[in-house]
Amino acid sequence: MNLTAELKKYFGFDKFKGDQEAIGRNVLEGRDTFVLMPTGGGKSLCYQLPSLLMEGTAIVISPLIALMKNQVDFMNGLSEEEGVAHYLNSSLNKAAIDRVKKDIVSGKTKLLYVAPESLTKEDNVEFLKTVKISFYAVDEAHCISEWGHDFRPEYRRIRPIVNEIGQAPVIALTATATDKVRTDIKKNLGIVEADEFKSSFNRPNLYYEIRSKTKDVDKDIIKFIRQHSGKSGIIYCLSRKKVEELAAILKANDIKAAAYHAGLDSNTRSQTQDDFLMERIDVIVATIAFGMGIDKPDVRFVIHYDIPKSLEGYYQETGRAGRDGGEGICLAFYSYKDLQKLDKFMEGKPVAEQDIGRQLLQETAAYAETSVCRRKMLLHYFGEQYNKDNCGNCDNCLHPRKKIEAMNQMVIALKAIIAIKENFRADYVVDFITGKETNEILAHKHQNLEEFGSGEDENEKIWNPLLRQAVIAGYLKKDVENYGLLKITSDGKKFIKNPKSFEIVEDKEFDDDYPEEGGETTSALDPTLCAMLRDLRKKVSKQMERPPYVIFQDVSIDQMATDYPVSLEELKSIQGVGEGKIRQPYAKEFVNLIKNYCEENDIVRQADLRVRTVAKKSMLKVSIIQGIDRQIALDDIANAKGIDFDEMLDEVEAIVYSGTKLNIDYFLEEVMDEEHVDDIYDYFLDSDTDDLETAIEELGEDYSEDEIRLVRIKFISEMAN
Repeated sequence: MNLTAELKKYFGFDKFKGDQEAIGRNVLEGRDTFVLMPTGGGKSLCYQLPSLLMEGTAIVISPLIALMKNQVDFMNGLSEEEGVAHYLNSSLNKAAIDRVKKDIVSGKTKLLYVAPESLTKEDNVEFLKTVKISFYAVDEAHCISEWGHDFRPEYRRIRPIVNEIGQAPVIALTATATDKVRTDIKKNLGIVEADEFKSSFNRPNLYYEIRSKTKDVDKDIIKFIRQHSGKSGIIYCLSRKKVEELAAILKANDIKAAAYHAGLDSNTRSQTQDDFLMERIDVIVATIAFGMGIDKPDVRFVIHYDIPKSLEGYYQETGRAGRDGGEGICLAFYSYKDLQKLDKFMEGKPVAEQDIGRQLLQETAAYAETSVCRRKMLLHYFGEQYNKDNCGNCDNCLHPRKKIEAMNQMVIALKAIIAIKENFRADYVVDFITGKETNEILAHKHQNLEEFGSGEDENEKIWNPLLRQAVIAGYLKKDVENYGLLKITSDGKKFIKNPKSFEIVEDKEFDDDYPEEGGETTSALDPTLCAMLRDLRKKVSKQMERPPYVIFQDVSIDQMATDYPVSLEELKSIQGVGEGKIRQPYAKEFVNLIKNYCEENDIVRQADLRVRTVAKKSMLKVSIIQGIDRQIALDDIANAKGIDFDEMLDEVEAIVYSGTKLNIDYFLEEVMDEEHVDDIYDYFLDSDTDDLETAIEELGEDYSEDEIRLVRIKFISEMAN
């Protein structure tokens, strides 16, 4: 069969991408197939095309309803008649389900998308037993493994159900899977002998960077987005609360952003997705609920506000950037405190789950802290060798740290691992080498071994990066099946006998309160400007025949080269600059120099960032503003928010007095007489005060307090804003 001709006929493409053709042929020949292909690699086509060419219906097991709908719409769009593809899930009523079944029985339906929960329903199992199944496709197959980033227990039931419905080939597809996850998938789906197709995980167009997460993280993100103005981006946060808070802060700073998480109603989520795809908004702030099934090729940046729980998750989420092969910036903020928080979340879970979770976290922390090429480390995690030493597209390669010779330390580490019988993880090995008498070491009596403390004279910070880089170099391997125990490879044994040069780079140190040295921050002194200001100071001091420090002290010059004051008013805020200095004729010269320098070099100043914060309580204010914009009655908004009407008016008053314009005419028309509105409005027009008590006294008993307050809101909104 000429598959390229069939591809052209059904999908309009002239050629296949990567392994697509080989995978399709494998499925057509009725063989179990395992596909590991990065996001954007074209996984769906691997089962869509064979399904159209085979007798019967292919069952596609997918975890997301939104994804199913998109795929079904796409497949039906390729055909002249509806019904080539269907989905079965909880969103369908009985009539819709009956139609789906009718199309399958008639042979019209070639693809049936089901959630694992729907697949296990007795009615569906009994029905599917009666029809010809061409094959089973398990999408997002990593969900089957506890070691995957999105484990779903219901995925474990797929194989027993398949056995019940009837035997047919299985194709498992995933975009992220380590060796451990891959083994898990094949074992649980009963396809241990499956033919494997593994595409490269390398995305050369993606730039990876980890920054220290400081108290200014919101400001750092706003600055970054402004530097990439008009470009599409996704920001991932771990909690729904943080998603909403950050989205509100971005909107307050004139960034077209929206929140997305599973707690929002489906209409809001659909609308937000559409707005993002149609570019009505630039930035989505989301939990990991967003992204699967969203095919937007021109996402230019993905930011992780919180470090993800696993490298699989990180890879999957960053993979949504630059799917068109263009620019894709992957920026993550890392703080040790966040790591501790994630670790704490695991308390109370079963011990085995905790152990897996902590190992995955350790891998993520190691990735964040390493100074090794991020691409090299990421690809190694997924079992792929990256042979270049410098990828030229990650922060570590663009700003490489000095390498240090670690041949002797390597020998110490390898001998120590042999001494403890290759039976422990990296953290235990480090404690053993550095001579720490921990409870665990004492329990194993390893303090009595000759190698105990053999590396205690070395810098303690060298051991973790050394062990990690020894794994990448192939001298050690992690036994993932067995809790990540460190084992020595044949190359490692050779190294002990014949040591050779082994250079490593030390890990970066992340501080929770201060940005990394040399990191891109707005508070770093600008050395070029500093030199120019000193030259100007020297020139002025000669003209005035006074020492330079009399003009401006060094501390003042340094601060000018940090804060970039471009007006005399801003210059006043500089240390050592008072009214007297401002009145000096030379003050203007300094300001003009800084102003010209900023314009010529496109400097983003601290003052220009003007990050407007959103107070906690303002989440309520945001909801009220949105409610008024949608013309919802004020008493209905109050009920929805669980506050009384007086509190509601307090909030609305605070909003208009702070400078926000609100139109409540729709509500006034409902609840007030037009003449009353005019009378109260005219009163405030002529009055010297907006005091409520005075207004109640002046206007008399014909007007209630609520009426006066409502019209006062209208008046302030129209006259003051």
